[in-house]
Amino acid sequence: MTAPHISFEFFPPQNLEASFRLWDTVQALAPLEPRFVSVTYGAGGTTRDLTRDVVATLHKSSGLNVAAHLTCVNASRAETLGIAREFAKASVSEIVALRGDPPKGSTGFEAHPEGFANSIELIEALAETGDFTIRVGAYPEKHPEAADMAANVDWLKRKIDAGATEAITQFFFEGETFLRFRDACVKAGIDAPIIPGILPIENWKGVRNFAKRCGTEVPAWLEDAFAKAIRDGREDLLATAICTEMCSELLDEGVDSLHFYTMNRPELTRDVCHALGVVPQVRLENVA
Repeated sequence: MTAPHISFEFFPPQNLEASFRLWDTVQALAPLEPRFVSVTYGAGGTTRDLTRDVVATLHKSSGLNVAAHLTCVNASRAETLGIAREFAKASVSEIVALRGDPPKGSTGFEAHPEGFANSIELIEALAETGDFTIRVGAYPEKHPEAADMAANVDWLKRKIDAGATEAITQFFFEGETFLRFRDACVKAGIDAPIIPGILPIENWKGVRNFAKRCGTEVPAWLEDAFAKAIRDGREDLLATAICTEMCSELLDEGVDSLHFYTMNRPELTRDVCHALGVVPQVRLENVA
């Protein structure tokens, strides 16, 4: 099995302790030489300034290829493109363009009166600048607002046609979920790379609740497995084994890139990467 290309997602810290945790996470995972790392935007655009600052800092200090999330929520077109220009001035040339989650307490997405109506309009505007490589989100299971899976695939095709060059999927719990989606995308004429989004399960209760909110199916066998593992005190062992097995299945089916949602906690992600053959690269210096 050939070791995959990898990338990582981080989120901006809200306090000093979280800042140290983010930096520790970056330090732990950077030696694995990810293809890129991304920094998220909070629901409703609540971390807009934090995201901008973290992206700029990581780009300057870590040596990593940093991709900034950018959303349409609670901002005019001018404001959103102004942030994009700030990224470009900071030599950040990669953006993950998303519609974005509505603010907490909202019943659904409402476009800003002077803003982008959806992610496709945002992608088109970013593509027109010529300044960015653009990645987008994809949903291997029915998006809560989509009529069916065919609508998921159609919307992704529209985003690729608008100027995106790659897609990163929402997380899922079974490899077959991604493989079915990939096949449907190929059938629809989508030839851009689709990177599976991988979520190592640090906290089963939290991940299960998050999955239910975003429409990710939770298999009964996984519920049972974690109930037993938590009772026996081996939750981390199970999480590492399940994640590694699913990633291995994807690699066996021709997947060559994986995007890990780290939750700013590096241990499980690092352990899974090591199990897949992604290890720190030793650089030999010429010795006189």
